[in-house]
Amino acid sequence: MAFSEKLFRLRKEKGYSQEALAEKLSTTRQAVSKWENGQGFPETEKLLMIGNLFEVSIDYLLKETEENSGREERGYYVSQEMAEGFMSYQQKISNRIAAGMGLLILASLPYLIFREEPIVYSILILLLGAAGVVVFMSAILGDEQRYHVLEKEPLLLDQGYVKQLTDRMNRLKRKYAAVIIVGAAMVAIGGMAFVLEKEGIAQGALVPYYPICVVLIAMGAYLFIRTVTLWTTYDLLINNEKYVNRRNAGFWRKIKKSWLIKKWRRRDNPCSAIFIRILERLLERLLPLRAVPVRYRLSV
Repeated sequence: MAFSEKLFRLRKEKGYSQEALAEKLSTTRQAVSKWENGQGFPETEKLLMIGNLFEVSIDYLLKETEENSGREERGYYVSQEMAEGFMSYQQKISNRIAAGMGLLILASLPYLIFREEPIVYSILILLLGAAGVVVFMSAILGDEQRYHVLEKEPLLLDQGYVKQLTDRMNRLKRKYAAVIIVGAAMVAIGGMAFVLEKEGIAQGALVPYYPICVVLIAMGAYLFIRTVTLWTTYDLLINNEKYVNRRNAGFWRKIKKSWLIKKWRRRDNPCSAIFIRILERLLERLLPLRAVPVRYRLSV
């Protein structure tokens, strides 16, 4: 890939017009047009400005890709700025999804606390449920268009930046694993109380602790959903090819074919379609993108 193609792709990725790029580089639109058409080449000072603007190395800008040296390099170049922006976006979205699910779970709490006051618990359930739906749907509907291209194109990343991401993930891995385990344990402990009572094993001894169990489940779900989403975001960028293989192994297809999904789809219940759609969107968010193989660029 020649310099002209790289400059064109980087400019389009940022959403700059030729005039906007020329203004940032203190040059003319005609000069930018010539560079992109392969009719000229910027001087060293402009090359440094281009590298700083798009956060790419000068070596990447100058080095042409050899078309016949092994596998042809195709795909969407993901700059460091875009990757960092995507991770910040995923962090924001994961917080909203986790908070929304937590509020929906907590909506059952008023009934357990104010069981003798139907009006009170009904109002509180509606308020918590509505808040949960609003927060949850704001995450689902709050897609940023600029990241949609990551779902459609192979990803090209600078090897140096991938190494930075790997080092960062290695530092966070133990923390993330601990949070996921704690979150899953909280959900399991809270849910176990209801299972034991339903099976008649606890014989009513755990009923007074139902509110605490609901809080445990809500907190555990928040921790689990948020951390898993962040983990999968790193996994998508660092180990994209392995991520693809796991995703293509049929995880989502198995979920769709599960007994619960089949049962709900068979019901003549208008709420079932809504429930299924929300569940599908949630799982799509937890597995953030339809990943495709990633290739790395050498940066010297």
